[in-house]
Amino acid sequence: ESGGDDSGSEMDEQDSEAPLERGDEVEARYRGGSKYYPGKIARDNRDGTYDIDYDDGEKERGVQKRLIKKVSGSGGLKHSPRGKAPRVGAKCTAQFKGRGKFYPGKIAKVNSDGTVNVDFDDGDKDRYVDMKSVKLESGGDDSGSEMDEQDSEA
Repeated sequence: ESGGDDSGSEMDEQDSEAPLERGDEVEARYRGGSKYYPGKIARDNRDGTYDIDYDDGEKERGVQKRLIKKVSGSGGLKHSPRGKAPRVGAKCTAQFKGRGKFYPGKIAKVNSDGTVNVDFDDGDKDRYVDMKSVKLESGGDDSGSEMDEQDSEA
């Protein structure tokens, strides 16, 4: 069975050059300069450029991939440090817009890029929140199974 969901097959040659995804921690040469600055991929523009949100609050759009390097340890689906997979409805605390204080809320959606949408208890909502900005409350642990098998006892 060839085909399937693999719409990006022509991009597979770049796999040795780890592909960059939204939320990946990177260092990029701001405005093409010589110094690398830490930040996160905000968007894959699908034309070989990326939008970067730098840790210092600066934003840069249309950065060429050759000016970006991925920070090791960042990749694939990101889960909380305790290894718990996020689940819709799970109580959590999260940083609004990825900075500052952690606020109570719950997971509204788990996105395919490993980020989550959070509905905060105060009514605010945040989308595409990196799991590094989310702390899942204990009790939402699914003991390694990503399927909903254990929910039958609830």
